[in-house]
Amino acid sequence: MKDQSVSRFWDNYIAKTKSYKIKSFVARWYVRHAEDYIKHASSRLSQHSVSQMDKYLREKGRNPNLEGWQYRQLVMALKILFVEMVRPAWAGEYPWDDWAAAADSLADHHATVARDFQAIELESNTALEFTGAKSDTALFKPVLELYPEHFRALITQIRLRHYSIRTEQSYSGWLLRYISFHSMQDPAELSEIHISRFLEHLVIARKVSSSTQRQALSSLVFFYRQVLQRELTETINFVRSLKTRRLPVVLTADEIQQLFACIENPTQHLMANLLYGCGMRLMECVRLRILDMDFGYQQILLRNTKARKDRVVPIPKLLTVALKSQVEKVKTLHAEDVEQGFGNVYIPGALARKYPNAEREFRWQYLFPSSRISGDPRSGVMRRHHVHENGLQKHIKKAGEKAGITKKLNCHALRHSFATHLLENGYDIRTVQELLGHADVSTTMIYTHVLNKPGITVTSPLDMLGT
Repeated sequence: MKDQSVSRFWDNYIAKTKSYKIKSFVARWYVRHAEDYIKHASSRLSQHSVSQMDKYLREKGRNPNLEGWQYRQLVMALKILFVEMVRPAWAGEYPWDDWAAAADSLADHHATVARDFQAIELESNTALEFTGAKSDTALFKPVLELYPEHFRALITQIRLRHYSIRTEQSYSGWLLRYISFHSMQDPAELSEIHISRFLEHLVIARKVSSSTQRQALSSLVFFYRQVLQRELTETINFVRSLKTRRLPVVLTADEIQQLFACIENPTQHLMANLLYGCGMRLMECVRLRILDMDFGYQQILLRNTKARKDRVVPIPKLLTVALKSQVEKVKTLHAEDVEQGFGNVYIPGALARKYPNAEREFRWQYLFPSSRISGDPRSGVMRRHHVHENGLQKHIKKAGEKAGITKKLNCHALRHSFATHLLENGYDIRTVQELLGHADVSTTMIYTHVLNKPGITVTSPLDMLGT
C-alpha cells in the first residue's frame, strides 16, 4: 500500500470513529490499536477469520499491563477496523460488545472478593467506597474522621459474622447518615428517641419505602447491640412507612422463548438459560466453577449462596451439551493461561490456606471467566476472575427490548418465572422452596399468586354489555 493510500485509509478510519462518538483527541489511540493488529497479522485482513480474532483477543487479554478500559478501547478499535473498513462477512455478527463487557474488572468491594475478612483501613482512598458513602463523600468524610473507632468496630463485627459486602456497605452507610442527621453527635450518647426521630425523618422528609426504613432500623440496632453492647430497652416509636406488597415480574413461556431468541451470544444465552432453567440468582450463576458441574448425577452444586447454605439444582437436559462445551472452552483457555505463566483463580481465604495449590487447578476455574487477566483487587496477583454480572444484566435488558417485552425485565425475573412455572405445572411448594434455596416457605408463597387468581376468571361487566 502506497503512502498516499495509507494516509487516506487512516483518514477514513478516523472519520469512522466520529460515528462511534469517539472524541478526536482520543482517536489516535484507536489508530494505534488497529495498527498493532495489522502488524501482528500474517495475511490480508480480508482473509482473517473469527478464530483468528478470538485468538488475538485472548492473547491481548493476558497482557498484565492492559487495564480494563484499554482492553475495551482495543476491542472497539478492531470493531471499527473490521466492521467499517475491511467488512468481512463475519464482522457484523461478531460479539465485539461481549468481549468488551467481559473485560470488566472486579473492584475490591465486589461481592465475590470482598467476602474474606480484610484489614480495615478507613484512612485509605477506598474507605468511603467500602462504607457505601461514595455518593456523599463531602458530607460523610467528616463523620469518618470524627468517629473512626465506631466504624472499625462495626465493620469488624460484620466481617466476623461473614456478612456480605452489601450488608457492610448498607450498615455503615446508615450509621453515617444517622450521625450526620444528629449534627455529628457521638451515637454512644444518643438514645432510642434519637433513633425514632431519624426513622421518622426518612419517611416524612425522604419518602423512603418501608423496606428501606426497616433496613435503617436493623443497621442501628446491630450497631448498638453488637458494637456498643447496649440493649435498646425502650420501645422505639416512630411513624412507619406503609408496607407495599409487590408481586414478582413473571414472563410467560412464549415471552421466555422470545427473549432467548434475541440473545445472540452463546455464553450469554447459556447463562440466561441457567437462570431460568435452574432458578439461580445472578451471582450464583457468574460464580459457578468447573467442579460445581456434576454431569454424572446431572446436577449443579451452588456454593456460598445468599443464605450461606449450599444447595443442589438439576441440570436441564437441553443444556447438557452446551455446558460440556463451555467446560471444554475453559479447559483450553486455562491450558493456554498456564503455558503463558498465568492460570491462577481467586479462592476464598480459608480454602486458599487449606489447599495452596488449588488456585492453579482446572477444576477451580470459573465456568464463565473474564475475557482478560487482571490484578486481584486485594493482593495484586494476576488472576482470571469470573465475568462481571453487569454484562448479563445489560444483555437481558437489551434482548427484552429487542423482543418487544414491555414488562420490567431483569435477571431476577427469570428466577421468578422458574418458580411460577413450576407451580403452574403442579410441583409442590416445598420442592420449589428447596430449589430456590429459601429458608422459610413463606418467602416462596409469593409465587402462589399464579394459582390463586381471585377475580381473574370473573367476567367483566363491560364484557356483559355485549351479551
